[in-house]
This record gives sequence, structure tokens and C-alpha cells, in this order.
Amino acid sequence: MFSEAIMFLLDVLLQPFAAILLLRFHLQWLRAPMRNPVGEFVMVLTDFVVLRIRRFVPPIKGLDSASLLLSLLFEILYLIGYLWLQGFQFHGFVLPGLMLLAMVKLLKISIYLLMMAVFVQAILSWVNPYTPIAPLLTSITHRFLQPLRRVLPMLGSLDLSALLLIIVCQLIVIIPVRMLEIAAMNLL
Repeated sequence: MFSEAIMFLLDVLLQPFAAILLLRFHLQWLRAPMRNPVGEFVMVLTDFVVLRIRRFVPPIKGLDSASLLLSLLFEILYLIGYLWLQGFQFHGFVLPGLMLLAMVKLLKISIYLLMMAVFVQAILSWVNPYTPIAPLLTSITHRFLQPLRRVLPMLGSLDLSALLLIIVCQLIVIIPVRMLEIAAMNLL
């Protein structure tokens, strides 16, 4: 019962915070406009820790390395708690395996964030294409959808590139990312 409560807190607080820090990194990497409800929410929620860490971790090639490093740290903390609750025995030096597993999990979260952005953008294009978060979603998805739009022709007024991108992302999660997860777990 106690372990279920801790696992619930890890799932509700720690991993989503790592995902939000990762989203902040991606939004700045993709030069997404932050003057919208989602961008402001991400900034307000993460500023308290990112701004402090930026004093010690400078940007690398214009990328927000503080946000990326913090998301990796929070994902490692999540994995330590998760594995500990599952009864994993931490023998030897498991830090390389934990770091690799955390990086794979962040890659998986990144793919899911992209899929969510594509899905929300597709729904909003039907319901409310002029919503304040439309430029944000476009800046996230454009560089992934554009190559597919060159290859996949429009069917009348129907653009199937979003569906194809979601299928490709899901296949990436199922095959190569799962193989990386298994390899990282073997290092533990």
C-alpha cells in the first residue's frame, strides 16, 4: 500500500515534471513562440529551477542545456524510485545503465510529445484553426510534417501526412526505442 502511494506520486509528479522540462527544451530548440497559454505555463512551472541551474550550466550552441540536464536528472530520479519500488537490487556501478535508460525514456517522451502535438494540431484544424496555440503547434510539427507532405500527395483537401507521421512515430517507439530500452536494462 505504501509503495503504491509512492509510485503514484512518482508517476504524477516526478515524471511529468521531467516531461515538462523536456518540452521546454524542445520549444526553445524549435524556436516556438512562447507567448501563448502552453508556453507561459511551461515557463512559469519550470522557471524556479531552470533559472537557478542556468547560473552553472550555460547554453551549448544556443540550446537550453539547463532544461535538458534537469529533465535527465528528474528522469534518473524517477527511474531510481521506480526500480527501487519494484525490488531492484542496486549492485555495482549502475549509473551508466541508469543514464542510458533515462536518455531512452526522454527520447520516448519526446516522440510522444511530437505525436500529441500532431494530434492536437489536427483536431484544432477542424475545430478552431485560429487558436492562440496554433503557431506553437505549427512550429513543433512543421519540420517533421513538411518532408512527408512532399512525398505524400493531398487527397482532395485531406492531408494524410499527420496520420503518416503518427504511424512512423509509433513504429519508432515500438521497434528501435524498445530495443534501446532492453539494452539499457541489461546494463543495470
